[in-house]
Amino acid sequence: MKVMIDIRLVRENPELVAQNAKNKGYDIDVNKLVALDDERRTLQQQVDELREKRNQNAAKMKGGKPDQTTIDEGKQIKIELAEREGYLTETEEEYFKLWKSIPNIALPTVPVGASEDENVVIKTVGNIPQFDFEPKNHAEIAEAKGWLDKERGAKIAGARFVYTMGDLVRLEFALWQYAMDVLTDEKVLQKIIDDNGLKVTAKPFKPILPPAVAKQAVFEATGRLNRQEQTYKIEDEDLWLNASAEHTISPIYLDEILDEKDLPIRYVGYTTAFRREAGTYGKDTEGIFRLHQFNKLEMESFTTAETSLDEHFFLVALQEYLMAQLGLPYHVLEKCTADIGRPNAKGVDIEVWLPSQQTYRETHTADYIGDYQTRAMKTRVRRADGTVELAHTNDATAFSQRPLVGILENYQDKDGNVTVPEVLRPYLGGREVL
Repeated sequence: MKVMIDIRLVRENPELVAQNAKNKGYDIDVNKLVALDDERRTLQQQVDELREKRNQNAAKMKGGKPDQTTIDEGKQIKIELAEREGYLTETEEEYFKLWKSIPNIALPTVPVGASEDENVVIKTVGNIPQFDFEPKNHAEIAEAKGWLDKERGAKIAGARFVYTMGDLVRLEFALWQYAMDVLTDEKVLQKIIDDNGLKVTAKPFKPILPPAVAKQAVFEATGRLNRQEQTYKIEDEDLWLNASAEHTISPIYLDEILDEKDLPIRYVGYTTAFRREAGTYGKDTEGIFRLHQFNKLEMESFTTAETSLDEHFFLVALQEYLMAQLGLPYHVLEKCTADIGRPNAKGVDIEVWLPSQQTYRETHTADYIGDYQTRAMKTRVRRADGTVELAHTNDATAFSQRPLVGILENYQDKDGNVTVPEVLRPYLGGREVL
């Protein structure tokens, strides 16, 4: 079970596929893949013919003692079949390994770039706060309040594991509950749709608590298994820890056919996530910005092919709404080809302004994937006319813990207190300051 691009697209547009892979930073020999596909097809035909001959020969063996010619013929077929099957297995292994390495085709609107530095800012929202004092970073604020204990976290679990405590925990739970209320309120969703001129339904998201682990084959089907830089494996088990909630929500309909009348299917899922975060250093390792263990609320949707791109725009609009309601200054990035990732056809990031760093840092990402995952997961849709085709998937951050970083820094005062964003106050008993 591997994430794969449509092989017909590879055969019919090899130059497009090769250039797309290059734009995404992958060195793929597309011509070799096509040659392997030809060889695999030929070998499969030869194997099928030999199996038919074997069956015909076996039929001659029944009903009495076969003659020597029939016996010799059977032995020769057996030898040839074993040889052809061996070649087919070797060819298929090489073929599937190369096939699954081909990234999804980026949409024409995605800017071509070699690194995240070439992502394009498409919108800037909100006013950057002005302080009459030197603003602290979120870790300094939280540690002074007794909300964060990295020393004890490191003592128990190692670097970049922390204890969060007190009002920071309450603020985090307020964040989750607020997002849940927005995403399950059809009237609010319809207003967001209307305000953004979108052509999607206001069907609410269903809350879900997915598993925090997945089998390797399932994780590979999502296209998100990253052994070297990201994903933790459970020793002696065929299980990997999820690095985000969508990693175990997206395969929920593995090997299933959905009914078109039930779409879109939308989930908002919460998990504690785990990432190796190999290669990160400096300010990113302070506080709760980039931990090995963190909490995340994620949106996942299943749609038809013709509605999936509009669904992507809807998820981005939801992200913007949530950030704007918090009153946080942010900007929106169209991610370039090198930064959208292998399974994505398009990607958008939202970044919050951090006064301590005097720059914007990522809080949200929205991934438009199309049928790249569902081809491997065999998640399909039965249309009203009875035809069956691949479903499409989208995923997007509702909230991670990073907006908390933005709240602490943008709403701080000179005494180290933090003003609570107005929309979160009902979840904190009406408290205005922490």
